[in-house]
Amino acid sequence: MDEQTQIELQAAAFRRLVSHLDDNKQVQNIDLMNLASFCRNCLSKWYKAAAEDKGIDIDYEEAREVIYGMPYAQWKSLYQTPASAEQISQFDKSHSE
Repeated sequence: MDEQTQIELQAAAFRRLVSHLDDNKQVQNIDLMNLASFCRNCLSKWYKAAAEDKGIDIDYEEAREVIYGMPYAQWKSLYQTPASAEQISQFDKSHSE
């Protein structure tokens, strides 16, 4: 497979992941962190880092909007629910090492 095709496939897979997360807003970031050690915010940071690697100046909130499909504050007010004590406990256990 040539490099351009590989890049196009990776980009398509990334778009599909972002779309899948958008279609499943009920999956909270803490759930993602507890299960997979990454969340929408991590994707935003990775997107920002990739842009910076290419010399593109993008701030974190702009990157978040790409991932969330809207400003983060709006997404948070519409879809984020308070984390349960169990979710917080699991997060603390898995991220204290």
